[in-house]
This record gives sequence, C-alpha cells and structure tokens, in this order.
Amino acid sequence: MANSIIGRDMAVDLGTANTLVYVRGKGVLLDEPSVVAMNAASGEVLAVGHEAKRMIGRTPDTITAIRPLKDGVIADFDACEQMLRWFIQQVHRRRYFTKPRLVICVPSGITAVEQRAVKEAGYQAGARRVYIIEEPMAAAIGANLPVHEATGNMVVDIGGGTTEVAVISLGGIVTSLSVRTAGDDLDQAIIAWMKKEYSLMLGERTAEEIKLTLGSAFPLPQEPQAEVRGRDMVSGLPRTVEVSTAEIRQALEEPLHAIVDAVRATLDQTPPELAGDIMDRGLVLTGGGSLLRGLDERIRHETGMPVHLAENPLTSVALGAGKCVEEFEALQQVLVADRRR
Repeated sequence: MANSIIGRDMAVDLGTANTLVYVRGKGVLLDEPSVVAMNAASGEVLAVGHEAKRMIGRTPDTITAIRPLKDGVIADFDACEQMLRWFIQQVHRRRYFTKPRLVICVPSGITAVEQRAVKEAGYQAGARRVYIIEEPMAAAIGANLPVHEATGNMVVDIGGGTTEVAVISLGGIVTSLSVRTAGDDLDQAIIAWMKKEYSLMLGERTAEEIKLTLGSAFPLPQEPQAEVRGRDMVSGLPRTVEVSTAEIRQALEEPLHAIVDAVRATLDQTPPELAGDIMDRGLVLTGGGSLLRGLDERIRHETGMPVHLAENPLTSVALGAGKCVEEFEALQQVLVADRRR
C-alpha cells in the first residue's frame, strides 16, 4: 500500500518540441511530442503526442493540430492543460489514489505571468502541489554536474523553443540567459532559405527532417547531399531539388549565430573566478538542439572553451527534474517555491 503512494510524484519537462514525464522510482516513462490534435468545432481532444504530430500540416478543416507551447512558454492554455492531463494519465493509471506532486521545468527567462500559467496548468491537470524548476538547473543536475559545489558549471541547453545558457555554482544560478532561438528557428531558417533560393515551399516536418539529416554547424569531413521535396512556388506543383550540407549550413547561419552569441554574452557576465573554472572544466551542451552535428566544434572554435556533450542530451532536463523528485527534501532549495493561495 505504502509503495503505491510513493510512486505518485512526477517531474515534467514541458518542452516546446517534446514533453517528458519522470515518475518517482520509475524513471522517464513518457517522451512524446508536445502536440495536440483537436476537433475544431467542439474543442475535444482527438490525439496527443506522436499520433498528433503525424497530423501536423496534414489536417482537414475539422481537425487542428496545435503545439500548445511556443518559445518555451504556454501559447494555448486549454490545449496545454489537456495535453498535460493526458500525459499524466498515461503514466498514472490508478486515478483514485492521491494527487501527485509535480515538478515542472520552465525556461529561466520566463515572466511571472508565464510561470503562473504553467503552475495553473499543472493544478488543472490534477496536481496536488506544483513546484517549478528552471530548465538550465535541471539540465545541469541531469548532466551530473556538481551543482552544489563552489565551482562554476556552465550549461547550454538548446531545446525546441528556447536556448538556455547558465552558469551554476553552489546550487544556484549565478548568471543566465534565455534566448528564444532554438530548434524551431533552425527549421524556420531552412524553410525561409529554400523559399528564397529554390522558390520551394516546405512543411515544418520536412524542414525538421532536413535539419536532422543534413544540418551541421561546422564544416564536416563528408558533406552529404539529399533530395528535398516540396511545392514549387512558381508552378504550384510538387518538385524535388538536390541540396547539399554546405547549403543547409548557410541557411542555419543566423540562428546558430544567435545561439553562439548567447554563450558569449553569458561568459561576459560571469564573475572572473567562475570564468576560470569554466575555462578548466568546459561547458556542457544538452537538449535536442545539441545533437546538431558540429555544434560543439563551432562553440569551441568561437569561444575557445572546451565543450562537452551531455550523455543523454534529450532527457537530461527530465532526469534532473526527476532527481529533485527522488530527493525532494535534499534538493528543495533549487525549486522556485511559493504557496498556492
């Protein structure tokens, strides 16, 4: 009996691209795209997660597939709450037990209003208490950095909607910067570039596939080519063009520059002692965006700092938040707490 109550608490990495749910004592049980497909007329939810993502850009008038989060914050409150509720129910089969405590990750640059919305969504989705943890902090804990020691740890977390750069020491964030340029902007840059260079219209999903297969941030030893399908803007008919890695790198130049700039700006704000530590230990890249080939090389090249990739960049935020759930009392201080009225 006692055991079934223990497994209540959860941590949610509510991301722009993917949402992960970590359950106390069980680990990450759910990792699905943050997409909801709704009936446009009645507002009833038809699909969530993987199933809904397949519908993006392919829906008839009666169905809308929405991504409730934009730039790391809630853009569509109802859809977000429905999505959260659905995800929680997926991992929380016995509904008649106590309500869970939730730890939710938010970007560090989030406003009080946006933070309130996240908490509200958590309570609406059936949580007993909602705690907030800042994403870079969670990412650092999840990447096994010694956040509680008196040394500087730098983490760069590139997600779907935001890039979080933070320097952490003694269990707190010393300087942080949250820029709303991340994975989604890389996709958009590819769409804009294909439009301009080849007058070819691409969908979001195709752009993401190109980013994954051809995308790079630094010249590679082998530069593959690939065929890209889209709609010709002149004739209006489907067309295929051949695109090279170098071209896609050119397309990604602007958002990549913004990400590297954020790293620079954060280093600029860092106290000298901590900057020295980071020079020794390097910075850690996490988040899905860090999987872009050559990104570590690019940052190393532009900052002169050693750059390491986290072991499991996609789940480090969820694992870090999960650690807070496991050792609730020990890690209480890293959570942003306030009582619910």
